[in-house]
Amino acid sequence: MAQPHAAAILEDRWNRAKGERLRTRGWQGEVVTFTGYGSTSQARVLARVLLTRHPEHAAADAAASDIELYRAMHVRRGWRSFLSTPGTDLPVTITLGDRTVNTRTDRAGIIDVTITGHGLDAGWQTARIATSGREEVEAAVRIVADDVTFGIVSDIDDTVIKTMLPRPMIAAWNTFVRHEGTRNAVPGMATTYRELLRDNTGAPIVYLSTGAWNTVPQLTRFLRDKGYPAGPLLMTDWGPTNTGWFRSGQDHKRAALHRLARELPSIEWVLVGDDGQHDPAIYGEFAEQRPEKVRAIAIRRLSATEQLLSHFTPLAQDDVGAGRRKLSSVPICRASDGYGLLRLLRVALGQLPVPNDVVVED
Repeated sequence: MAQPHAAAILEDRWNRAKGERLRTRGWQGEVVTFTGYGSTSQARVLARVLLTRHPEHAAADAAASDIELYRAMHVRRGWRSFLSTPGTDLPVTITLGDRTVNTRTDRAGIIDVTITGHGLDAGWQTARIATSGREEVEAAVRIVADDVTFGIVSDIDDTVIKTMLPRPMIAAWNTFVRHEGTRNAVPGMATTYRELLRDNTGAPIVYLSTGAWNTVPQLTRFLRDKGYPAGPLLMTDWGPTNTGWFRSGQDHKRAALHRLARELPSIEWVLVGDDGQHDPAIYGEFAEQRPEKVRAIAIRRLSATEQLLSHFTPLAQDDVGAGRRKLSSVPICRASDGYGLLRLLRVALGQLPVPNDVVVED
């Protein structure tokens, strides 16, 4: 095993010292649940354990009404989620269907466990998670039927929510300063996802982002408030790794796509992203490697202003790199919002004839 990077060693020492100090003051682990996914044979359960003075507040938040949650959104700033202390190396018990598994949190407090032989039917199911003698909490798990052949993978930043992520100052402002309730959804994207999933009963949607796990609760509330279909959020840890100060967001997305292909082998995915980062190249690369797993690629074109904010200079059409190339069997759709993408995707998926004014790269 490779020697951990110095930054990772320092972070681990800091988290251990801070955690020990807080536990001596009576702080305990609180499980923050994320949405999991899987098939009828195996499922991935996701959560995170944080140290908190009042673990019972989590249950109170879960029981709050939608109106209370909506009000809470307008008084929360993103930076608060980054001041939490992870519960590292804590014992955790997970029960899913017929199986009970004992595990421990990782160095970031993350629980990421694949459970086989759970015996559950397709649909929304519940995993029960407990740590350090606290009461169990419930985590949603989407079990996909074996005969489902359609699914959506969606980027988040600048695809479903306007963040201008590539420009550091804009990203920092949106992530750490702005209230949750002031963030804007990309027009038509929620409608596009609802329509596509309605046409494909039992199909899953997975949100894939280079954002931090810390932001999952806020993003989940945002997606629900804006009418997006429920689905797991596959994020990453922004902290140091064994190889450097920061992990590669592109590698995270590549690994997640290949993992989904392995875990849900019957599904052909519609991959949705934007041209402000690396989505065209990553999706194009995956489609070339696994063309049988991709039904279509949908890319939201950023406006000239969004491109300027994201890249400091306007992005020419030819600058989108590998994702621009034509693929032998995978159509590529491009539009500025969800409404345009829905029209093109219906053509690409064979649900509408190809009119003269619609261009679908194939």
